[in-house]
Amino acid sequence: RTGRLYLYHYNEDQPYIPLTEIQRIDTAAILDIKWCHVPVAEHPMVGIANSTGAVEFCRLTGSEKKSCMLEPCFRVDLSAQHLALSLDWSTGREQCGCPLRVISSDSEGKLNLFSVDESAPSVHVLNQWEAHKFEAWIAAFNYWDTNIVYSGGDDSLLKGWDTRCSPETPVFTSRRHSMGVCSIQCSPHRENLLATGSYDEHVLLWDTRNMKQPLADTHVEGGVWRLKWHPTCDFVLLAACMQSGFKILDCRGSMAENMEECIILSSYVLHNSLAYGADWSRLCPRDTLTATQDSAAACQSLEELVGRSEEGDERLNLQVQNLKIIYESPTATFDVILDEESEGPALPLKAEGGPKLSGDPDLVRGSDLKGSSDLAGGPDRGGDPESASGSDSGAKRPNGVGLDRSGDSTRSLDSPKEMSIVATCSFYDNILHVWKWEMS
Repeated sequence: RTGRLYLYHYNEDQPYIPLTEIQRIDTAAILDIKWCHVPVAEHPMVGIANSTGAVEFCRLTGSEKKSCMLEPCFRVDLSAQHLALSLDWSTGREQCGCPLRVISSDSEGKLNLFSVDESAPSVHVLNQWEAHKFEAWIAAFNYWDTNIVYSGGDDSLLKGWDTRCSPETPVFTSRRHSMGVCSIQCSPHRENLLATGSYDEHVLLWDTRNMKQPLADTHVEGGVWRLKWHPTCDFVLLAACMQSGFKILDCRGSMAENMEECIILSSYVLHNSLAYGADWSRLCPRDTLTATQDSAAACQSLEELVGRSEEGDERLNLQVQNLKIIYESPTATFDVILDEESEGPALPLKAEGGPKLSGDPDLVRGSDLKGSSDLAGGPDRGGDPESASGSDSGAKRPNGVGLDRSGDSTRSLDSPKEMSIVATCSFYDNILHVWKWEMS
C-alpha cells in the first residue's frame, strides 16, 4: 500500500512532451486527490485521501512555474485500520467567503466532515457518522447548498445527508443502482443536477428535488469509477468506466427534452487495462498540433508508419471522435490522432524522446491501490499546473420543472472547433494520457 504523488508543469509550447515533472513524493497509497477550487490562505491547496486512513492537505508554493513545490500543511488521522477512500471540497462553484469544508469517506462505511480554517490554516473534525454497512466509496457536496452531502457505498445505496441535522437519518436513500455506488458529482453549472455512477455500469442523472426516479439512465458497459462535469460546458460529462475505458457524454437531451439516455460523444477503450482516473483541465488550449504532426509525418517513411500501425491499432479503439493524444506516460514515445471522420486507421507519429516516468503520474497525481487515482489540477494560477474537475439557456423539462444554470460561469461549446484538455489514467498499464478533445 505504497504510492507516489507527482507534480507536473504543463507547457503547450512543447507539443510532443507538454508535461515536465517538477516533484515526486513517496507516500502511502493514494485513493483520491482533489484541489480546492479556490486558494486557501492565498495558496492553492490539495487534499489527499490515503491508505493509512488519513486525509492530508498540501499547499502549492513558489511563484515561478517550474519552481513550484507541494508542502505538507496538516492532516487528519481517521483510522489506521481503514482506508480513506474519497474526498470533496465544498467550493465546487468557486465561491469565496463561504465556510470551507471537506467531506471524506472511508472503507468502514463512515463519512467524515471537516472544516478548514484559512487564518491558521488548520483543519477541524466537525462530525463523523456511519453512512453505509460496507465501504463508502464516494462522498460529495451539493455545491449549491453545502449543508447537503451525498454518499455512495458498496451496499448499492445512494444517500443524501443534511449536516445540520442528526447524521443517523439520511434525507433520502435511493436503491436505484443495483451494485456499489462509486462516483458522484454535483453539477457546478446547473442547480439540482446530480450525476452518479456505479459498478452496475450505469450513469444516472438526477434532479435532486426528486430522487425517486432519475432523469436519465445511460449504460456505459463498465463500472463507473469517476464522473467529472466539464468546467465550462454545462451539458458535457466525462466518465472513467473501468473495463470500458473513458467516455464523454452529451446530457443536453436528458436535461431539456426528456431523453432517457445521454449521447456518448467520444470514447476510448483501453486494451488489457482499466480506466480509473479522468479529469478536465481549465486551460483553453491552442490548436497547435495539426501543423506540427503533419510535418513530423512527412519526415517519416511509409515503411515506418505501416510497421507501427498494427501497434497503434492494438493500443487504441478507433471508434472515437476528435480525440488527440498529446502526452503518454511513462514512455512518451508516440502521438496519435484519433478522428472518427478520418479515412483509414489512425497512425502513430514519431515524437521526440522524453524522460521515462515511473508509476502513473497526473497533473498533480497520486497512485492508489489500483495503480491509478483521480486526476487533480490546481486552481487558476496564471498558467501553473492546472486541471479540473455549459451551455444553453436554462433547460425546462416537459412538466415545467427547470434545471437552472449559473449563466456567468458557463459558455457554449456549440461553436465549431472548441477544444478541451482531458487527462486520464489507467490500471495495469499504469499510463497517464493527456488529450485534446474537439467538439464540433
